[in-house]
Amino acid sequence: MQGQKIPATVITGFLGAGKTTMIRHLLSKADGRRIALIVNEFGDLGVDGDVLKGCGAENCTEDDIVELTNGCICCTVADDFIPTMEKLLDRDEKPDHIVIETSGLALPQPLVAAFNWPGIKPRVTVDGVITVVDSAAVADGRFAEDHERLDAQRRDDDALDHESPLEELFEDQLTAADLIVLNKADLIDDTRLEAVRSDVAVRSKRSPAMVTAKGGEVPPAVLLGLGMESEADIANRKSHHERAHDAAHEAGEDHHHDHDEFDSFVVEAGAIADPDRFIEQLKSIISDHDVLRLKGFADVPGKPMRLVIQAVGTRIDSYFDRPWSVGEVRGSRLVVIGLHDIDKSTIETAIRQAAGG
Repeated sequence: MQGQKIPATVITGFLGAGKTTMIRHLLSKADGRRIALIVNEFGDLGVDGDVLKGCGAENCTEDDIVELTNGCICCTVADDFIPTMEKLLDRDEKPDHIVIETSGLALPQPLVAAFNWPGIKPRVTVDGVITVVDSAAVADGRFAEDHERLDAQRRDDDALDHESPLEELFEDQLTAADLIVLNKADLIDDTRLEAVRSDVAVRSKRSPAMVTAKGGEVPPAVLLGLGMESEADIANRKSHHERAHDAAHEAGEDHHHDHDEFDSFVVEAGAIADPDRFIEQLKSIISDHDVLRLKGFADVPGKPMRLVIQAVGTRIDSYFDRPWSVGEVRGSRLVVIGLHDIDKSTIETAIRQAAGG
């Protein structure tokens, strides 16, 4: 039975780790293998799906890309993911491999568990869970912990008994992994990279393999064909949420998982006359307002192609990905993701002013 199942790879990782870039590279090197993609967005604008549709890979047509934009995939498994998988598996021309890109806010564990659903289990298996890590961000201390200080605070304040949601999310994604990709390794030196490797290793109770990468360039032979059947091992990959849920259940209490800690919104900014200047101003906006992630497209007058903008903190990448389609309305649209108290109105105004300046 195992040999007859379609393999599926779950690609997860924190906001801006490079998941979409890695998938684009995977598609370009797939050697004719028919790959179907399920892309889960956090926010209202399907940026990652559009970026992947612009990759031009013959082995992955636009019909092979399914976007789930109704919320975090870990919270909509029954309503969105399972029906999508069943529809994909019922096609006459079935894929050779399925790749699922989760949003940066998703818990991988509920998704992996969904592969035990009766309508899915006989036909598809999780070939492996791959967690992509932004090595440069980790090296900069975004997820570093001062254990002595934390212990002192815990002794003084019971309210600090749990770690922050970002910390828990990062660790949950590592705990679910069969393979960890330490991406953007070229942005730090060898000493800092080894420190990142050690930091990542102690955050998971399991011991998944690790590889380093720059620009998401990992050979398909490394990513595909792991043969892990991860859904059969789900009990060993419990998230913080699941452990808290188990503890609450034993205590007779209710426990809910949501993403109230995060917020996202779309900014439409019109044409960008000077993209270099605009990007420099975006760096200031991101820094001033602690934006976690910014991504989207820009309309540059006189250019026949869309400009993709991808920002993680104040590191911003941009490139022209594809021509504007006939009949497509040109415009600049950016998704902004931050914590729940992010100043939406001020950021919207600043981005529009930067675009028009």
